[in-house]
Amino acid sequence: MRIRGSLTREEIDDYLSSTTVPVRLACHTPSGGLWMLSLWYRYRDGALECATAADANVVEYLEGDPTVAFEISSNQPPYIGVRGAGTASISPDPEKSVLRALLERYLGGTDSQLADTLLDESREEVVITVEPQTVYGWDFSDRMRDVLEEE
Repeated sequence: MRIRGSLTREEIDDYLSSTTVPVRLACHTPSGGLWMLSLWYRYRDGALECATAADANVVEYLEGDPTVAFEISSNQPPYIGVRGAGTASISPDPEKSVLRALLERYLGGTDSQLADTLLDESREEVVITVEPQTVYGWDFSDRMRDVLEEE
């Protein structure tokens, strides 16, 4: 993975491991258009793992063209984040283990109507694994310091 921007590899790894904002994932449609969606993710072994329904449009799109761009960034100042490009692969998740891990990460557990719906045994789940090739990390805390102090 090539690292660019102001964050080190360690800072990028820490940010991706600790941040629970969804990843914004961009890919190509079969007609050559662009598609973007937000997904929950977890960062493991240098890759982003997401879960989605096997029949989601993005699965078809990624099977046709696995190149992706992504961004995980804060929505409030000071802006910090990681964006990049890489390739995605799709694999089945019959036990919904990645989905369960994401429900824990984002909702704190599986005790909700949303979790019940997503974990329904009739729902076929897959894992989207994004292998970043180039990653650009930024942190605008220093250059936004005076703006933040005024609040």
